[in-house]
Amino acid sequence: MMYPLATIFGFLHLTVIDVIDILLVALFIFIVFRWIRHSTAVNIFLAVIILYVFLVLADALDMKMIRSLLGAFIDVGVLALIVIFQPEIRHFLYRVGSETRIHSRTRGVLAKLFGTREEKLTSEDVNEIAEACRRMSEQKTGALIVFPQNVSLEYIIDTGDTINADVNRRLIMNIFFKNSPLHDGAMIIKGSRIVAVRCTLPITQSPLPPSFGMRHKAAVGISEESDAEVIVISEETGEVSFVKNGKVTPIGNMNELKLLLDSALSGTSE
Repeated sequence: MMYPLATIFGFLHLTVIDVIDILLVALFIFIVFRWIRHSTAVNIFLAVIILYVFLVLADALDMKMIRSLLGAFIDVGVLALIVIFQPEIRHFLYRVGSETRIHSRTRGVLAKLFGTREEKLTSEDVNEIAEACRRMSEQKTGALIVFPQNVSLEYIIDTGDTINADVNRRLIMNIFFKNSPLHDGAMIIKGSRIVAVRCTLPITQSPLPPSFGMRHKAAVGISEESDAEVIVISEETGEVSFVKNGKVTPIGNMNELKLLLDSALSGTSE
C-alpha cells in the first residue's frame, strides 16, 4: 500500500503552530548538542534522536509492534541516561540558569529582603593569595585553589577537610607544601575564608593539551560544572593559570592575577 508523503508525516494541514513547534524542537536539539558535543554523551544523544525518528515513522505507519517496542526502549533509555549522565545534565541545567541570570537576580532579591551581605575577597586577601601563588610558582609547588561564586560547592567541600581559616600566604604555602598531608587536592576559598582543603574535584571529559596534568583537568572540570573560578599552579613548570568556564588563561605576572581576582572574585565583573 502506498502512503502519500504528506499524510505520513502529518503535514497535510500545516499551521503556524506546527512551524513554531518544529523550530523549537530543532533549537532545543541544537542547544543540547552544542553543549555536549565534546562529552561522551553526544553519541548516545544522537542514538536517542534516531530512535525517536523511527518511533514517529512507526506511529505514522501504524506499526503497532515496532511502536510499542521502541516506546518501551526509549522510556527505559531515558531513565538510564538520567542516571549515567547526571553530571552532564547538571551542567546543562546550570548553563541554562546562569545564561538567563535567574540565579544571580534571585540571590540579589533575597539579600535585600533579609538584609544579608555576601562576603567578597578584600584587597588584602587578593594580595595574600597572589603573593602565595608567586612564591609557589618560583618553588614549583603544585596548587589548586577554587573560588565558588553563585553555585554552591558544598558537595565538593564535603569531600575534603574543613579548616575555616583566614586567608594567609604562609598558611596557603604550608598546605600545598609537597610533604604536607593536606597538599593533595583542592583548596576552597569562599569570601575571606579558607573553607576546606584536600577536596576532590570532577575531572573534565573535554580534550586538553597534553601538557596539562590532572590539576588542570580538575580545574576545568569544576569550572564546567559550576561558575567557580580556579587558580592552578603546575608542579612541573611552575606556570600559573586562571580557569573560568572551562577556559584556561595562562598568567604572565602576579599583577595580571591580581586584576583577575579583583574583577572576577570581588563582584565587579559580569
